[in-house]
Amino acid sequence: MSPNLQLGAIGNCQVAALIDAEGTVMWCCLPRPDGDPVFSALLTAEGRDAAQGMFRVELSRHQRAEQHYLHNTAVLQTTLTDAQENVVRITDFCPRFRDRGRIFRPMMLMRIIEPVAGRPLLTIRLRPSTHYGRRALPSIGGSHHLRLSCSTTDYRITSDASLTAVMEERLIVLDKPIVFILGPDETIEQAPRTLATAFLADTIGYWRDWVRGLAIPFDYQEAVIRAAITLKLCTFEDTGAVLAALTTSVPEAPGTSRNWDYRYCWLRDSYFVIQALNRLGATRTMESYLHFIDNIVARSSVDDLQPLYGISGDVRAEEHIVPDLSGYRGMGPVRIGNAAITQKQHDIYGSLILASTQLFFDARLEHSGDSSLFARLELLGHRARTVFDKPDAGPWELRGTEQVHTFSAAMSWAGCDHLARIAQRTGDVNAMERWRASADEIREQILKRAWNETRGCFVSTFDGNDLDATALLLPELGLIEPTDPRFIATLDAIDRELREGDLVFRYRHEDDFGRPSTGFVICSFWYVNALAGAGRVQQARELFERLLARRNSLGLLSEDIEPTQNELWGNFPQTYSMVGIISSALRLSRQWENEL
Repeated sequence: MSPNLQLGAIGNCQVAALIDAEGTVMWCCLPRPDGDPVFSALLTAEGRDAAQGMFRVELSRHQRAEQHYLHNTAVLQTTLTDAQENVVRITDFCPRFRDRGRIFRPMMLMRIIEPVAGRPLLTIRLRPSTHYGRRALPSIGGSHHLRLSCSTTDYRITSDASLTAVMEERLIVLDKPIVFILGPDETIEQAPRTLATAFLADTIGYWRDWVRGLAIPFDYQEAVIRAAITLKLCTFEDTGAVLAALTTSVPEAPGTSRNWDYRYCWLRDSYFVIQALNRLGATRTMESYLHFIDNIVARSSVDDLQPLYGISGDVRAEEHIVPDLSGYRGMGPVRIGNAAITQKQHDIYGSLILASTQLFFDARLEHSGDSSLFARLELLGHRARTVFDKPDAGPWELRGTEQVHTFSAAMSWAGCDHLARIAQRTGDVNAMERWRASADEIREQILKRAWNETRGCFVSTFDGNDLDATALLLPELGLIEPTDPRFIATLDAIDRELREGDLVFRYRHEDDFGRPSTGFVICSFWYVNALAGAGRVQQARELFERLLARRNSLGLLSEDIEPTQNELWGNFPQTYSMVGIISSALRLSRQWENEL
């Protein structure tokens, strides 16, 4: 069967996996989310029928499947039923819980397969991959484990199932629960079922405790909780990085080569992610991400800063095509690395300043901003002031052209504006006046050169003609009031030209790869927020609720949606899309104190 994005995500902030609607593990990278996929069927034409790259529980005479997350957790359950009403339940999770004063998050994936009704007949198809799509051959390494040699290391699959039946893919009667534990090539002392049962209970407890600490809105609670958990799963806790998505090379639209590796941390996203985490009250996750950003700023000169970094902070992301994966539904190429790392993207300086501002204003944080950090941020501000009106690749990372992008200039303005606010907070009057003057100068240029008098709206580039959905963020950044007639005119222009049904395109003009044919999910949430800011709150709520209905059945979103078939496209799950759900829900919800 061809892959689709009706997927559930599990993980523990060290590893993650994507599981399809019938309980097949379709994607899982080890030893961390940007590693070599041990299960890679998502990026093949055949999907779960592929010769390798998947972990499938195949029920004989299978008829239907049901799937859900356990309430307020990242634990996924899939129930398979055959024609005779024999029923199997698969519980998938990555252990995460507090132990001895620390968070225990091993490189480990656990599957519990248990009979629920009757005597199910099933086949375990365990077909791992290595080196991005080549077949990996497990071998029996002991009485209860298989050894798996992959590109960088060895792994162990410990199980109380018949290893011979698994290796030979023989039909078995499931008359008792069986467990599979994929992890490091290390001995597990306890019986697999005993260990999995204990880890499952502790993991459920962890997630429910974490959710209880969130500052969720009165309305849209289910959507926000699932988005928050998924955002958490897209973090790499060892460094604090937040990945843009857990996958690479899922195309932005059918039949396109817009296939990119999103298993990186984009500096542009930092402010918006931190804003969402802050509003949720997820302060530990937010502080870890701030620490990751601070480390990048501290060890890099202004001239060396890149648009994106590896999740370890690595400055390398050389892009190349892998030959052994045909691509999502056969739509290659499959790219590893991302050439955007070499681009000029002038918005990054403002993005870093905006993200770091939290350290000077939030008394909850363990480490506050100080004069040393402010001095580093001022270097970024000087750079922002210098390049705000210089050409770059822009927010959409155009590969063939450079122009003076309105969004990059707006982020440069926001960086200078926030430096003035930080200086005021710390009592540095001279710095405040200096940065306020810089911000005012940049703002004047943006309002003059990004405004197209003929079109009567703000456009994507200085002195240009094309519309761009990032104009929806101008009030969000504080550059202009959301009720300013110029912004209202821009909002209406975007409605006419970039909106198709409930979806907003990032732009509709041609780029290096033709015209975009799918709606960019985060742009639709930007549009919702802009409507609310302009006073069109009821319209915003109605649109937001229709957007929520476009999530997959587990409440997750990818990067793009095809407007006609309502099909998800692009890398998955998309952090930016989860942030969009959170920000719009918090903006539109009724207040607790007014409803209780």
